Amino acid sequence: MMNTNLAIYSLAICLLVPCGADDRAPALSKSKPNILFILADDQSPFDLKAYNPHSDLDTPNIDRLAREGTIIDGAYHMGAWVGGVCTPSRHMIMSGRTVWHIPDKPGRTFNPHVTNPVLVPPSLADYTIPAVFNRAGYDTMRTCKSGNSYEAANELFTVRHDATKRGGTAETGSEWHGDRVMEFLEDRVKRKDDDPFLIYFGFSHPHDERDGTPDLLAKYGATNHEDENSLPPVHPNQPELPINYLPEHPFHHGHNNLRDEVAVSGVWERRDERTIRNEIGRQFACSENIDIQIGRVLEKLEAMGELDNTYIIYTADHGMAIGRHGLQGKQNLYEHTWRVPYIVKGPGIGKGKRTQGNIYLMDTLPTICEMAGIGIPHTVEGKSFLYILEGSRKPLRDTLYGVYCGGSKPGMRSIRIGDWKLVKFDVLDGAVRETQLFNLAKNPHEFIAVHGRKSRWETNLAEDPRHAKKRGELESALIAEMKRLDDPFTFWDQN
Repeated sequence: MMNTNLAIYSLAICLLVPCGADDRAPALSKSKPNILFILADDQSPFDLKAYNPHSDLDTPNIDRLAREGTIIDGAYHMGAWVGGVCTPSRHMIMSGRTVWHIPDKPGRTFNPHVTNPVLVPPSLADYTIPAVFNRAGYDTMRTCKSGNSYEAANELFTVRHDATKRGGTAETGSEWHGDRVMEFLEDRVKRKDDDPFLIYFGFSHPHDERDGTPDLLAKYGATNHEDENSLPPVHPNQPELPINYLPEHPFHHGHNNLRDEVAVSGVWERRDERTIRNEIGRQFACSENIDIQIGRVLEKLEAMGELDNTYIIYTADHGMAIGRHGLQGKQNLYEHTWRVPYIVKGPGIGKGKRTQGNIYLMDTLPTICEMAGIGIPHTVEGKSFLYILEGSRKPLRDTLYGVYCGGSKPGMRSIRIGDWKLVKFDVLDGAVRETQLFNLAKNPHEFIAVHGRKSRWETNLAEDPRHAKKRGELESALIAEMKRLDDPFTFWDQN
């Protein structure tokens, strides 16, 4: 149920702005809530204790957001039609649109619909996060990595500091992004600026190269290994292997010479225990540094008296494998990579709660619009899930669709309905055609046969005749979702 104060405030806004108004709302009052949107680059939810209590990663500030807010367990990115999964993911965040209805980088057409003005509106940038909040009277600020993003939207932030920072010093790493936010907040204090603000607080890490600071690398027993002809050193502080680790995926992922799988410095094509544990240590060193920067900003907001009036979202553009299922990158549809962390704290948000949600990253824009009392742009295809954050247990949707086809076509597709998930691979010109079926309630880590688990549930159930009916239901549902979302491809066994 909506918190009383928020309900009264929303009613007041409705009296000022006609119901159903678009994003061209009038300037807002000083009591309007702030938005702090925090985005990590390449982070599986299972890295965080909020999602995996056994994780060795220390993130006290993200843990605080979880304690004082709501954790969404079923948060997903919809997928990608290019190897740089970041690009479509960040377009979906900015625009609130589905994966086949968003632009690509200028001059590229990896999304075959990009030149279709009906499916990809030419003026879409005018209805993205910064444009919507600028018109609504917010001060908008952005810091993030450069590239693989939605440049036409990024350039609309009134304050912008983008640079790729993946080094191990204050100037070359995550602290640089933290400094830009701190400067923005300190400038507001000096100018006594009381306009509401929206901060897009993005990081370049823990995306590779994962060059952490020396002290954090030492904490996790990791080294920035640079010799492709030798293994990294063993250290007792290195994190344990993921529970679904494999030294090799049982069949090809379908993207030849994929950088994330063959050319990440420190890993390359290796999937042995020493290499993976060292790389996870590097990833954790970078992730903890992100948490430190978040802590600085939370402390500043508290000192300014703005923390209680600020909605804070912590998420990532997509997940990551790093040894899970024998994979290294983000170009797959296993839960560790298809899902993203999504934690929200703010006025009226349930404290210390968790919920399934069944949201996509594209639902961010309509949700923050509702938080701010701003009309949702007519171009948005996502849905607000504010009602979930305020206590409802009803998921935003029943069916979740995923795609990866940045390599050979048609690529991979997934669908989840309830506890059941289907994944299909049709890659390398038909050389690899595989179907997977998982019951995520009984096999949450998506163990497959080579993991050698004893339970009959902890494997791929696609060929198990006891689950033929369920597989058929999901196969039909996937076809329906592909058609509904204008997916331009079909698989070998789809009629």
